[in-house]
Order: sequence, then C-alpha cells, then structure tokens
Amino acid sequence: MNLKILHTLEYTKIIGLLVHHAATGLGKERAQELLPSGELEEVKRRLQATDEAAKVDRLKGGAPFGGIRDVSSALHRARIGGMLNPQELNDIGSTLYGARRLKKFLGDMHEEQPIPLLAGLSELLAENKSLEDKLKSCIDDNAAVLDQASPELARVRAELRSGEGRVREKLEQMIRSSSIAKMLQDALVTIRNDRYVIPVKQEYRGSFGGIIHDQSASGATLFIEPESVVQMNNRIRELKLKEEVEIEKVLRMLSALVAEFVDPAAANLELLAELDFIFAKAVVAREMKASLPLMNDRGFLKLKRGRHPLIPRDIVVPLDVELGNKYSTIIVTGPNTGGKTVTLKTVGLLSLMAMSGLFVPAEDGSQLCVFDAIYADIGDEQSIEQSLSTFSSHMKNIISILRDMTPKSLVLFDELGAGTDPAEGSALAISILEYIQEMGCRMVATTHYSELKAYAYDRRGVINASMEFDISTLSPTYRLLVGVPGRSNAFAIAERLGLSRKIIDHARGQVGEEDQRVESMIATLEENRLTAEAERNTAESLRQEVEETKRRLEEERRRFHEQREKLLLKAEQDAASAVAKARREAEEIIADLRRMALEERAGVKEHKLIDAKRRLDQAVPQLAEKGKRPVGNGTSKQQAAALVPGDEVMVASLNQKGHVVELSGASEAVVQLGIMKMKVSKSDLQLISSGQAAKPPAQKVSAGVKRTRDDNIRTELDLRGQNLEESLIEVDRFLDESFLSNLGQVYIIHGKGTGVLRTGITEYLRKHKHVKSYRLGNYGEGGVGVTVVELS
Repeated sequence: MNLKILHTLEYTKIIGLLVHHAATGLGKERAQELLPSGELEEVKRRLQATDEAAKVDRLKGGAPFGGIRDVSSALHRARIGGMLNPQELNDIGSTLYGARRLKKFLGDMHEEQPIPLLAGLSELLAENKSLEDKLKSCIDDNAAVLDQASPELARVRAELRSGEGRVREKLEQMIRSSSIAKMLQDALVTIRNDRYVIPVKQEYRGSFGGIIHDQSASGATLFIEPESVVQMNNRIRELKLKEEVEIEKVLRMLSALVAEFVDPAAANLELLAELDFIFAKAVVAREMKASLPLMNDRGFLKLKRGRHPLIPRDIVVPLDVELGNKYSTIIVTGPNTGGKTVTLKTVGLLSLMAMSGLFVPAEDGSQLCVFDAIYADIGDEQSIEQSLSTFSSHMKNIISILRDMTPKSLVLFDELGAGTDPAEGSALAISILEYIQEMGCRMVATTHYSELKAYAYDRRGVINASMEFDISTLSPTYRLLVGVPGRSNAFAIAERLGLSRKIIDHARGQVGEEDQRVESMIATLEENRLTAEAERNTAESLRQEVEETKRRLEEERRRFHEQREKLLLKAEQDAASAVAKARREAEEIIADLRRMALEERAGVKEHKLIDAKRRLDQAVPQLAEKGKRPVGNGTSKQQAAALVPGDEVMVASLNQKGHVVELSGASEAVVQLGIMKMKVSKSDLQLISSGQAAKPPAQKVSAGVKRTRDDNIRTELDLRGQNLEESLIEVDRFLDESFLSNLGQVYIIHGKGTGVLRTGITEYLRKHKHVKSYRLGNYGEGGVGVTVVELS
C-alpha cells in the first residue's frame, strides 16, 4: 500500500488513535506497524479478533495489562550472558506475572463467553512461576535487592546496620557534649564520601583530630570525621564492598535463571504486543461507536450511515452509498465546500480501516470490500520547486495510478480534469473514466463539469450523484444523493443575495437552451426526490409504529398466557395438596377404627373399610391437560333451596356421591361420603335423587369403644433424636392410645439437650384435653429429661 495514499486519506491519524489507546509500549509499537491487508481471510481473522476483544471490553471493561513491560533488550543481554540490573530483573518478573494474569483472565472469559481466537493466543503464553517467585523474593517493587536474596547478604547487611548504628551513636554522644557543641556549626551527624562526619566551625579546625572530607561553599563549615570513628567507618566501608560483591552474585544468579527462559519470554512479548494491540482496536471501536463490517472480495461496497471517524459525531453527516453491484463508478457533482472531498475520504478511509481489522463507524450490516490497493488523487499538490502547476501535479498522480491499478483496485479522484481549459479538461476526464471503467476498477470521482453528468447517463455501470444544497439557507447539507446529478445554483444564489432581476434574466438568456432544459430536468428530479423521500419517511415511521404495537401486543398476550397457566397450575397443586392432607387424615382414622374393631371385636367390617379407602383414593383430583379441564355444573339456586336431609347428591369438586345429613345455614350442607362427613357448599352439589320418599329405617351398626387396660400397651414414649413437629404427632397418638387403654400416668422421654423439645411438648400438654397434670421427672425417674403426665 502506497504510504502517500495512507497519509492523503488520513489513515495515519487512525494509527495515532490506536497508539494512544494501547496499554503497553509493546502494543504501541505493534500499532505503529499496522498496514491494511489485501487478503480476505487475513482481514476476517483480524476483524474476528477485534470483535472478541470488543465483547470482552463490553462485558468486563477491558483486559488487565498492568505490569507488562518491554524487556526485549534485557532478554537480549541475558541471552549473551550479561548481568541484568535490579530494575531489569524487576521488570521481567512483573511482565511474567502480568502475562500469567492475562492468560487466566482470558481463559476464564472464554468459559463464560466463547472467544476462541483470543483464548488461543493466550494459551500460547508461557508461564514460569518458579522464576517469577524467585525474582519477587530477591527484588522488591523499588528494584532493590532484598536481604533474603542470599544468607551471606543478609549477614553482611545485618553487620553493616549494626556498625552504622555504633558510629552514629558515638558521634551523637560527641555532639551532645557541651565542650564540643560550641565548636559545631549544627548539632547533627551527616555523611560525606560514604563516611559519617560532623559539621565543625572553621575556627575550631585545630581543636579536632581527624579527617576533613568536605567544606561548605562559604568555607565557614568543615565536615570532619573524628579520629575516634575512623576505624569504625573503615569497617563500614569494608562491609559495603562485601555487600556489593554479594549483590553482584545475586544478580548474576538471577540473570542466569532468566537466560534459561529467554526464548519463551521473548515469544511472550510478541503475544502480549499482539493482544494489547487487539484490545486497543476494541477501545477505538467503542470510542467511535463503530460496528463490525461484513467483508467480501467481489468489489461490493455498501455503507449504511457511514461517518468520517475524525469528524465529531455531533456534527458529521452520515453517508449512505453503494458501489459494485448495479454500478461500479459514481460521479459526484456539486458546489465547492459541499462535502464531495469528505465523501471520497470517508469511502477510502473506512475501506482501509476494515482491511486493517478495525471496526468502522457505520450501522450494522454495512459491507466493505478487500481491495488489492486503494489509489487516490485528492487535493492541490502544486510545487513551485518542481515547476508543477495544479493540473500538472494532478496529472502526475493520475498517470502513476493508471500504471499501477488492477481490476481489484479502488480509485478515488477529486476534481478530475480540473486546472485546465474546461473543454479539454472534461474531454480528458471522460477518456480517463472510460479507461478505468473498461479495466473493471471500482471508482468514485468528483467534478464540476456538466459534460460528465451526461456521460454518466449514457454509460452502463456509471451513476450520477450530488451533494445536496439548501437554496433557502444558501448552504450545503453535506448529504450525498445517489442517482441525482448536481445542478448549478448560481442564479438562485445571486437572486437571494439581491442581484438585479434584469441582470439575472440576461444571464439566463446567455445559457444555451439545451443547458436550460438539463437544469430544469434536474430541478424536477430534485423535487420528485424530496417528495418521495418525505413519503418514504412517513411510511417507514408508520411501519415502525405498527411493528412496535404488534410486538407490544404479542408480549402482553404471552405474559397473559403465562400468568393464566401459572394460576391454573397453582390451583391444581393447592387442590391436590388439600385432598392429600384429607386423605392422610382419613387413613389415620381408618387405622384407628381397624385397631379398635380388632380390640373390641366390633362390627366394623373389613370390606367396608376397603371400600371407604377406595372412595378416598378416587377423591384425589386428576390434573387435566392444559386447556382441557372439566368444569362441573353446580346446583342452581332453586335446587339448592330445595335440598333436604336424605337427598342423594354428587359433590362436583370431588366427583363423589353422597347423602345430605343436615343443612348448615343457607349456603352449606353436611354430606355423608362413605365413612366421612364433610361440610360442602350447596353450589358444589348436584341433586341425583330426592330422599323424601318413605324408606324403611336402616338398622344402625355401631362400634362401641370401651376403655380397658391392655397389658401390652406402652407406658412411656421415647422421642430422643426427633424434631419437634414429628414429636408432637407421636405425643398426640400416644396420649390417645393411653387414654383409651385407661392408663392414669405415662412418661414422655425427650432428653435434656437444648430444651427446645421439652418446651414444645410442655406447651402442647398444657392445652391437651386428656391431660390432667404434668411435671418433670424426679430423681430416679430421669430428671429434666422426662415429663410425667397424669391423664384425666
């Protein structure tokens, strides 16, 4: 790709945005090298990477690149056996940690949302946790070697700190002495040439033995090392030299460890640069509110409300343009400052951005083509030094373009044929257009020549376009109108500005009849276009309104059906739960009756009990399919008023037959259902037959219950290990059995524990009708772990 073209189309400014948003020096360097690709698969891969990074940016707010440094030079020195300094080692450790953190982040993200390309790149990042930990244990965040880097270094530094402490203590004793304090300029201990000294006044120089290391700028103060600390300072100097030797040993040891990992670390830098660059593209896309374009290599281009990325969004006018389907060349006409050049640059720059793997500022569904090259002749490049006029500079560029272009190129011409005689310039422009058209290139050209408007009408694959101009405001709207040629607005503008009508009419008379007819036709086309556009906008608004109404109704209908199904299901579940509870209670009653019948040899027959249980089973409601629930017909008000005891009825809600035993108020009746009696609403009853006819009285069969003592009956109940709810059920059954067995006293064993079970049972006994009194067990009875109950 010609670098001059990239500069002309302002592609370098987009690169500047990428560099600005890259998080690391590696990513910035990678962004600087970005160039468009002419391979469709490569462009698709680049765009997929940007799309995945944009997804991460949208969901997580970007990827973590903190701590990653460009350590390529340090790795090179480690490779050739050089010793790295603490800052370089610290940067390498930080980069290893940053790479490992980024790898984990992208791996976790891939599990939540598929990002195969980014996950694949991150998987290639090599980890070396042992080297990372070693560097961290030896070098701190300020790039200083830690004491723990080696035992010898720790010992030397401990001795060094002790020696420095002794020197300072000795000197502080001296400056606190009244005899010495008067000789000092300041009562402080300082350092000169790595040795501890004190500031002595010049006039007391002879009173101090020792070494002079420095003096103040005025000469009034001498920095003297007293004789008493010379040997101590010498020892400190020796220890510092030993410290330097030990630090060098540590640095060489760490540099050797880095050298063993230098190739994977260098490969990591390439991957980190690529990942940072990809996420910089995602940030640029977010800032521009850009979208993913569809790519092809068929020469087809379709922009939906495309915007020039360097013009602020609040003032830029969106561009709708299609090229390469019905027509391969667009000729744009219109006045200066109308936006023709911006249109050219927008088409060219968005194509370059897409070919570079960048999102484009246009609506979803926009399509762009991968061209093998993009050529542009835009702007005035006249050169005084080279004696080139405007026409000559344009022609030089055009000749170069015609020499290098191929059928898969995009060509952009601004003011084709300008800068020379209009007749010759228009003829030359038509000839150039013909040549490029025959070559098969995609082309957009702007011009002022009216001859090119006629050329576009006469040629297949070529279409006119213009930049809209508002006559009422005498200003351009910057909208591209494809299919409508531009027309001269000179007379209209002159008239609105106040030029004499007589002069304007005379000027119109100088224009040929053919030209006037063309201008009139263009004006008519413009009016028709505006009318059609207004009608289309109205129709589109109505369509969107109808679709929104339809969507809202569908949503309300869906919610209504969901709510209806939920209510019906809940009603079925509540009914099933109620019947199940009644069934459990009835089974318990049947069990008690059977036990009593066996004990008393009474006349409760087994087959009657079986029949009663069968009727109870039939009372459980069957859950009907959705939309097919049976609805019973209840008793009418006249029938409900006529019900009398003895009538045979059907209980609609239970689908069971029974007999009315008695009426309970105006709206309910007690109905005998087998061995059960139930109070039922009259509206739920269906009259089967009247019971007023005389019937022979049925002989009553009753089972008597006699309170006798059974030798096998339990006198104690052990509830330890059970919860309160289960225990209360057992206590109720145990008390009933004990009462029927004529027991006077029973024992309930609940244990000590937390006291919850004892408290709940005591509260229950207080309200039980068969309990006369109760107390906690005495010594020998179980104490507070047992409750003794006296039955009435």
